[in-house]
Amino acid sequence: MQRETREKIGLLLGLIGVICFSLTLPATRVAVEYFGTAVVGLGRTVVAAILVAIILIVRKEKLPSLSQFKSLVIVACGAVLGFPLLTSWAMESLPVSHGAVELALLPLATAGFAMFRAGERPSLKFWLSSVIGSLAVIMYALHLGFGQLQFADLALLVAVIILGLSYAEGGRLARELGSWQVIAWAIMIGAPFFILPVGLHFTTEMIHAPLQAWVSFMYLAVVSQFLAYVAWYSGMAMGGIARVSQIQYLQPFLMILFAAVFLNESVTLFTLVIAGVVVFSVIVGKNAPVARKGSIVERS
Repeated sequence: MQRETREKIGLLLGLIGVICFSLTLPATRVAVEYFGTAVVGLGRTVVAAILVAIILIVRKEKLPSLSQFKSLVIVACGAVLGFPLLTSWAMESLPVSHGAVELALLPLATAGFAMFRAGERPSLKFWLSSVIGSLAVIMYALHLGFGQLQFADLALLVAVIILGLSYAEGGRLARELGSWQVIAWAIMIGAPFFILPVGLHFTTEMIHAPLQAWVSFMYLAVVSQFLAYVAWYSGMAMGGIARVSQIQYLQPFLMILFAAVFLNESVTLFTLVIAGVVVFSVIVGKNAPVARKGSIVERS
């Protein structure tokens, strides 16, 4: 497959992953109201582990090597433990429209970690576009917070950092282990540690939660925790971690759109203006050169 075609497919898969991820906060906002932080944040992994275990057994996948296992622990700490738990806690007090914009800092965090973990060297043009997008996001968050960040915002910022590391590590590892295997094994590593706390926090009253709560929880377990990552890590492996990560700038505004549709949250003119700035930074960043270790400078 030609490099240009491979990168286009990678960008498409990245976009599919972002669309799937964009429903994560709205679904979390609904589910956490009935199930709580621990069950939503950790329980999604326990449920996903059942599906993953069946797939791994049927396909007779071999165990990862020791070096791969070390990388999988990093992925598990971010994508399986830290991000779901912190966002579940934050969504108890923040509206989706507030929390979503802070996730647009993910491309910057992912690209930064890609420099150290995957040997990528984004150009100055790439970094300038990332900074523009990030500043727009920060302005938006401060505007919604009336000039200051809430404590839950700090939890989201920490979630962004650890997920950025997890994305970069997973994208690098996907090139040798396979995209779906990365998140699959990460889920299997984390799930055994989550069974006890989930069991302690689960109550019989939760069984009678409304249908939308259960649908939201199952979406988080099957799509957000597994299938979306398959598309996302495949995209980064094919299109490059730094470049594909730029698509994430669209994610908070897709989240706001879904929040408006499913949760009746309002969309303001200021949101649309900031969205325009962010989309512009995505276009610039997508066309910026990104050098990979052992290769020439690449352009999309």
